[in-house]
Amino acid sequence: MAFLKMALSAITLNKMRASLTMLGIIVGVGAVIAMIGIGEGSKRATLALIQNMGSNMLTIFPGSPGTHSHHGPQAMGSAAILKDDDAQLIHEELADSSIHAATPQVSTTRPVVYQNRSYISQIQGTGPEFLLIRGWELEQGRFFTEREVRGLAKVCVIGKTVQANLFPDGEDPVDLTIRIGDLPFRIVGVLEPKGAGMWGDQDDLLVSPYTTVMRKVMGRDTIQRILVSAHEGEAALAEAEIISLLRQHLKVATQDPEPFQIRKQDDVMKLQSEQAGILTALLAVAASISLVVGGIGISNIMLVSVTERTREIGIRRALGATQRSILWQFLTEAVVLATLGGLLGAALALVTIAILQKVQVPAVVEPWAVLLGIGFSCGVGVLAGFLPALKAAKLKVIDALRYE
Repeated sequence: MAFLKMALSAITLNKMRASLTMLGIIVGVGAVIAMIGIGEGSKRATLALIQNMGSNMLTIFPGSPGTHSHHGPQAMGSAAILKDDDAQLIHEELADSSIHAATPQVSTTRPVVYQNRSYISQIQGTGPEFLLIRGWELEQGRFFTEREVRGLAKVCVIGKTVQANLFPDGEDPVDLTIRIGDLPFRIVGVLEPKGAGMWGDQDDLLVSPYTTVMRKVMGRDTIQRILVSAHEGEAALAEAEIISLLRQHLKVATQDPEPFQIRKQDDVMKLQSEQAGILTALLAVAASISLVVGGIGISNIMLVSVTERTREIGIRRALGATQRSILWQFLTEAVVLATLGGLLGAALALVTIAILQKVQVPAVVEPWAVLLGIGFSCGVGVLAGFLPALKAAKLKVIDALRYE
């Protein structure tokens, strides 16, 4: 306690120098905590987006691994391997085991027209199971039925972005007719808003029976993919069972690769989590450089302080102070400087994160990061203050008393 009082007294005697000395630690600790908060916030936001798309969803694409280009899922729909009755087969065979539902899907982009307004949107053709698989709800109206799918009915459900662009005056779109190309489609429902997703605005879509979109809009007779919803925690089992079932159904030889690929949302979440973790670590390492610089500053100032107070050290030694007590005096002063800098840096980080949250930047306060930053600053204080303190402790009494 005596050493702490002496350290605080020495710091208050040189407030400006102490403030400038702590500046590097303040910036370093604040940067570390803020960077970890931004990295963790971005990670959580990304995982939330994926979760919002359906964490138990699997997507089956035609084509063997390695045969597709880098253009992503759309390019994977080029090979005519899967058929719409494959989705029904998967549902019938695996519904009692690992999956909830399965549905064929096709997608394209087309202008959607209502009166004198036109808006280019994503057109998705799917089955009635779409809502269950994607975990979506309707805000208005209803979804189309299996009978309408079989009958190639020209009905559709629209997202909120499409509604906002085609009906900006707040007109109720249910039962109104829009056009996709030359084809009239009756709106039977409006999807609840989902917000941004991994690949853009999830509300910017129009959903219609896949048979209608496939044959009447796209002019094709094959599906592009199959969406499957697995039971909670059963995505891996569902993947294995689907592979086994489709290999048998498609009569794939044992030595041949599957003529299809399966992408699990869980895999995307794990990949994104790993990438976000690496990014957070890199940000923290980059920010910690400021802590090293701050430690060098503390060490430099403490060496200057030892030189300035050489005569004081000599007097204290002459009055009976031990080398150990001199060592602890200067070491405590360095640690107090670093700890105060760490506390102020943590406060700066909390204010920064609060401001970022106000402007909709994904950032969170991680308690472990705050403790890490303050603890690291204390460690920097010990390392930076040890050599100056050791130098002070080893001063010879006679030389210190003669020092001018």
